[in-house]
Amino acid sequence: MSEIKMTSSRRHQLKSMLLQIATKWLEEEKREVAAAKEAYMAENCPAPDLSGDVAALTEVCKKLHQTIDKIDEERYDIEAKVLKVNKEIEDLRLKVVELAGVKKPALKKVRMSADAMLKALLGSKHTVNMDLRANLKQVKKEVKEEPTEAVGDWRKNIEDKADRKKMFETS
Repeated sequence: MSEIKMTSSRRHQLKSMLLQIATKWLEEEKREVAAAKEAYMAENCPAPDLSGDVAALTEVCKKLHQTIDKIDEERYDIEAKVLKVNKEIEDLRLKVVELAGVKKPALKKVRMSADAMLKALLGSKHTVNMDLRANLKQVKKEVKEEPTEAVGDWRKNIEDKADRKKMFETS
């Protein structure tokens, strides 16, 4: 199956058409929300009767304050539930990340001297010399002196051993 590449003008045209459709949908949704809000307000919040004397008006105000307090309590309870659920969701996300594990990226091979690494880590202020050979102590090898008397001339040793061999052979 061969893929046909779309020209940029066609792609631009399709994008603009999609945006137009999306804006229409958003406008319709706004109208629907406004209509639903009006219907809810008409059903649950009838217009207050403001005719009457001062006592009747104060009674209406008291009822309105009671309903406002009741609605505020409900709103507070709902907000607390939402915060609790959001916290649980965040905890579960963290658990998922912990279970999946952190994928470590493949390390790249970098050629850098130890001095350059320390400068990169510690900053340019710290000048640390990592010439390890310069820091080593100079150790001189001690030559063990073997007594030359014990070794002596090798020919003499061979003659002595030959004499011993003769002693064992004669007996």
